[in-house]
Amino acid sequence: MSATSARPSHAAQPTGGAFILKKALISALVALVLFSLMIGVRTEAGPQGGLIYWTRFGDLAALVATVFGGSIIVELLRQWWGPIDKDSLVPKPVQSAMSFAGRWLAPALLVFAFLVPVIFYDQRYILDLSILVLTYVMLGWGLNVVVGLAGLLDLGYVAFYAVGAYSYALLATNFGLSFWVCLPLAGILAAFWGVLLGFPVLRLRGDYLAIVTLAFGEIIRLVIINWQSLTGGPNGVSGIPRPTMFGIPLDNSDSGLAARLGIEFSPTHRLVFLFYLILAMALLTNWVTIRLRRLPIGRAWEALREDEVACRALGINTTTTKLTAFATGAMFGGFAGAFFATRQGFISPESFTFQESALVLAIVVLGGMGSQLGVALSALTMIGGFELFRGFDQYRMLVFGIAMVLLMIWRPRGLIGHRAPTVFLERNQAISSDLVKEGHG
Repeated sequence: MSATSARPSHAAQPTGGAFILKKALISALVALVLFSLMIGVRTEAGPQGGLIYWTRFGDLAALVATVFGGSIIVELLRQWWGPIDKDSLVPKPVQSAMSFAGRWLAPALLVFAFLVPVIFYDQRYILDLSILVLTYVMLGWGLNVVVGLAGLLDLGYVAFYAVGAYSYALLATNFGLSFWVCLPLAGILAAFWGVLLGFPVLRLRGDYLAIVTLAFGEIIRLVIINWQSLTGGPNGVSGIPRPTMFGIPLDNSDSGLAARLGIEFSPTHRLVFLFYLILAMALLTNWVTIRLRRLPIGRAWEALREDEVACRALGINTTTTKLTAFATGAMFGGFAGAFFATRQGFISPESFTFQESALVLAIVVLGGMGSQLGVALSALTMIGGFELFRGFDQYRMLVFGIAMVLLMIWRPRGLIGHRAPTVFLERNQAISSDLVKEGHG
């Protein structure tokens, strides 16, 4: 019996090898087709205006060979391990340690964020990068209200970002208003445009909703480019005033903050102030979002995300629910846009392209829709990861795309998937027999 039982396994071995080889060849062929024009042939505009090109077949062959070998290794490991349960793969002590680390991860990140200007005071590059990361964290938390909580796919979120930036820039340059006056106005105007976007898409969902929001973002960008008398067109708006610390400028004048405190002036003071300003705005966005989730409107967003038909059956006004989601997310985007304008001192339509919307949406999806901590970690990883690959401009987006595909395969709900209901019973409760048909509940 042992000899006969061993024969099928030996006979099945060539079949498994042929299957692995066939799968690896298919993967290599797909890689060859996809990367032949991206890596194998490089084209640029020549000095005379003509198109010049050169080949990189060696790099293409190395990439295809890597895909071929990687496919074989992955399939061998999959057949070797088989279906593995998470509990059997990760030991119990490691699971408890990871759970403990997860509980303290958010407070540790918050403490580190407060100490960044102290630790890296003399490193302007890290301070600038930290401000950029926090800006995208705030944008991600704003879009998370629309996509993660309400389940409305928005591909034109950059439109509200642009509305906030241009609102502050035009109000500050034309009317001389301060940052603290223009900041709430920028949020209100962005929320108004969010409501205007919400009305046409009340009956849309899924792909159709995504197409309409994408068109809305492009409409705003084209209006900014062509309305030159108001927005400056492609030239943008320059000379945007810098923020003050409640009326005290952060410059080298006699009325500046350094002169009043009797300390030596440093340009880093303004960077530190901008860092803590965007940190406070991001934390305020997080706090408001968490509070809204526990209110009836937040529970209505979650019900709309899970099933719109059941949401209507419960008597929830889906019109109001959608409009409030769009308005709330747009308001936070407007706040971030106003901060972006005052930080840069110059804005132009090139800063508000579809790529920005795609990047913020990728941050929300990869971090975990509905998860505040996941969005923050995703923004830190993606923005910081872009900087790590800055020396590899030709391969940066390729690595980014591969990382997204792998994450969607192994973590389809994002880094920290969170779809737990906001309201739940903390302990089991008995139901009176008068409320059920069969005895005691």
